[in-house]
Amino acid sequence: MQGIIVFAHGSRDPLWRQPVEAVARAIATRDPQVQVRCAYLELCEPDLPVAAEELVATGVRHVRVLPLFFGMGKHAREDLPLLLLSMQLRHPGVTFERLPAAGEDPRLTDLLARIALEPLP
Repeated sequence: MQGIIVFAHGSRDPLWRQPVEAVARAIATRDPQVQVRCAYLELCEPDLPVAAEELVATGVRHVRVLPLFFGMGKHAREDLPLLLLSMQLRHPGVTFERLPAAGEDPRLTDLLARIALEPLP
């Protein structure tokens, strides 16, 4: 069974979570067989290890982590690999896969360019 964690920085503002949770809902809608969770680096809960623990408890054995960062800054480059390593050590029978930071996907860059050029509705 596969799981996906939508991973973002976090904020004290509860409205900030809405787009992150919207991505998770869109994933679940596209593939109802996939277990999806949101996780946050700081200022929000759950954190990444807790979200991974929840997925593993449901029987997930392959976890893909989608970092919703625009670029490969310190969090995506340094903090995330350390978190994934600790999760791998805690759950040796589970595969953890880190996807590229969302902003590094050329499809997202292209979509943002198209949005910027479209007339407002």
